[in-house]
Amino acid sequence: MIFMVALRYDSDYEQSHFRKVCQDETVAQALFDLENTNQELKSDLKDLYINQAIQMDVAGNRKAIVVYVPFRLRKAYGKVHVRLVRELEKFSGKDVILIATRRIVRPPKKGSAVQRPRTRTLTAVHDAVLEDMI
Repeated sequence: MIFMVALRYDSDYEQSHFRKVCQDETVAQALFDLENTNQELKSDLKDLYINQAIQMDVAGNRKAIVVYVPFRLRKAYGKVHVRLVRELEKFSGKDVILIATRRIVRPPKKGSAVQRPRTRTLTAVHDAVLEDMI
C-alpha cells in the first residue's frame, strides 16, 4: 500500500515538472519569436534570457505566468518591461509578471565571522519581489 502511494507521488511530481518545463519552453519560444518578428524589440532582446517560467492560478479563474529573470539582467529587462509584458500577454492570453531571481541565505550560526548581506535576508528578498511586481 505504501509503495503505491510513493509511485503516485512520483507520477504527480513528474507531471507537474513536465508542465513547468513546457511552460519554460513556451515562454522561451515566445521571446525568440518576438526577437525575430518585432524589429523594435530585436536589439533589446538579443542578449536577454530567462531562468524559469511558472504558471499560477489567480483569483477569478485567471492564470498568470511568473517569469524569473537573472538578477544581473533586471535593469536590461526594465528598459523593455512594458513592451515585453504587453507582447507576452498578447501571445499567451495570460497575465505576465517579470521577477528577478534572488537568493535567501540562512542566518549565520553563532560564532561565525561571516555576515550575510542585507539583500539576502528573507525579509529583503520578499520585499524586493513585491517591488518587482509593482
